[in-house]
Amino acid sequence: MTVPRGLLDGPIYLDYNATTPIDPAVTESMLPYLTAEFGNPSSTHHYGRESRIALDHARDQVAALLGTSAERIVFTGSGSEADNLAIRGTVLASGVGRPHVITQPTEHPAVLQACEALRRWHNAEVTFLPVDSDGLVDPADLTAAISPRTVLVSVMAANNETGALQPIDDLARVSREYGVVFHTDAAQAIGKIPFDATELDLVTVVGHKIYAPKGIGALCIWPGVPLEPLVYGGGQEHGLRAGTENVALAVALGTAAELTAKDLASGGHDRIRELRDRLHHQLTTALPGRVHLNGPDTARLPNTLNISIDGIAGHELLDATTAIAASTGSACHSGNHQPSPVLTAMGMPGERGLSALRLSLGRWSTAEQIDQAAHHIVAAAN
Repeated sequence: MTVPRGLLDGPIYLDYNATTPIDPAVTESMLPYLTAEFGNPSSTHHYGRESRIALDHARDQVAALLGTSAERIVFTGSGSEADNLAIRGTVLASGVGRPHVITQPTEHPAVLQACEALRRWHNAEVTFLPVDSDGLVDPADLTAAISPRTVLVSVMAANNETGALQPIDDLARVSREYGVVFHTDAAQAIGKIPFDATELDLVTVVGHKIYAPKGIGALCIWPGVPLEPLVYGGGQEHGLRAGTENVALAVALGTAAELTAKDLASGGHDRIRELRDRLHHQLTTALPGRVHLNGPDTARLPNTLNISIDGIAGHELLDATTAIAASTGSACHSGNHQPSPVLTAMGMPGERGLSALRLSLGRWSTAEQIDQAAHHIVAAAN
């Protein structure tokens, strides 16, 4: 497995939840569509047909990763666009005078801001379900919140900061019982764990979370779910996303999806889980009583370790070592650091929230790197 050049000489990369390096095989797959294969996939001549074949194949590859059919896949320019198409598209297509949307407070800003815009401009009512100390939604709370005006429920599959895995199947089942469209932003889950979109109405897929370039995503849509497009035009992508398709990036996403499916089938996520737990064990052993896990112990992504270390803020720890690249999740405004909104919604005290450190592993993480990273984190914490 070829290591991307960008990882060879830099610090130990432990920020795979922020973005993943592009797999060299993905880069190679897209190059022909940046050079010789330049055709418009809507053209009927030779050049267009070659691009159309490549686009259709990429759609097949993404669908296979999700365990569904290619006609459900609509390519988008990002995960945020897919979220907006799902949320705004569902609400505007519903025809309900004062539509009701249900979500929860630890969502990605693309979801939260889309809901806020609907409230501001389209008279929508938005309900935020509470989360427990692990950041999880109770399906019973969803049942209680649904009203005759509810048109959409949007709950992410996995949290980007803690890795918490929401009970998506149960939440989707409740939504289905009441005839409400269910959307999940699965940006963090897809590729890290086996994911089946067969029974889900709307699923967001993000390329740069699965070793494809930035600027490509997809929305997986259940047949018959009505959506109002975000972009009007020539009818591309089943009429839901106008604009000549970016064949090169679609090919990249398709290749990344196929590689990801093979990695999951071979147990790659189990290898990463072992490395994550190795890192956690080394930190708790070297810093007894000071390391606290944020989020669920078991119901989380296999690559994600969010911890707070007593006695040092997360940003101070990262400032103290240039040997690792990770993130805190805290926000900095004019030099004033604030705890992550995700951890705050989980009821976490401010000091512990400011001490949070998100360490996320990926395809090129090794045991040697994990041991080195533990050493540097412990040294910085002391």
